[in-house]
Amino acid sequence: MHRWLQCQGVQGLCGRFKKSLEKYRAEPEDHALGRSKGGFGSKFHLVTDGSGVPLAVEVTAGQKHESGQVETVLDSIGIPQPIGRPRKRPKQLAGDKAYSVHRIRQWLHAHGIRPVIPRKSNEKYQHRNFDEQSYRRRSVIEQCVGWLKECRRIATRFEKLALSFLAMFKLAMIERYLKIAFSDKT
Repeated sequence: MHRWLQCQGVQGLCGRFKKSLEKYRAEPEDHALGRSKGGFGSKFHLVTDGSGVPLAVEVTAGQKHESGQVETVLDSIGIPQPIGRPRKRPKQLAGDKAYSVHRIRQWLHAHGIRPVIPRKSNEKYQHRNFDEQSYRRRSVIEQCVGWLKECRRIATRFEKLALSFLAMFKLAMIERYLKIAFSDKT
């Protein structure tokens, strides 16, 4: 990792990293690695349904803010329906105060999604249209994140490429689906 930090500069990336970017066009230039409060690493942005089943995931560099990926992650979900095509939009979206951004609230309103996001202390209209009961159910996503971090390949990123790391997330999500579909408890 230290060598990668030395190679990246104003001029661009060193030769061995340019090769992987040429070969994998969808690979982000920074390989979804960057500095954050927790150190050098990646962030993943996850959407789950009301029962904690993961629906979509995106991976970004550690320094990127969570609010920048809301639209991307929500555009990639499909909620299965008993009849017909999968629904593309949830009825409501719960998130923490990091998602309390005017741009996100406008986007959710434009797409018919009710935000269940608490306002920041410096915002106007603190308690307007905030459903505390729905917000308490946000713990299911924290439980899903905890389950994902039990997967060793996700907890300690072994993959150099962000595409491979994202594939490991999707593989873990498939494992979760199979456990739900074939569990003895249902």
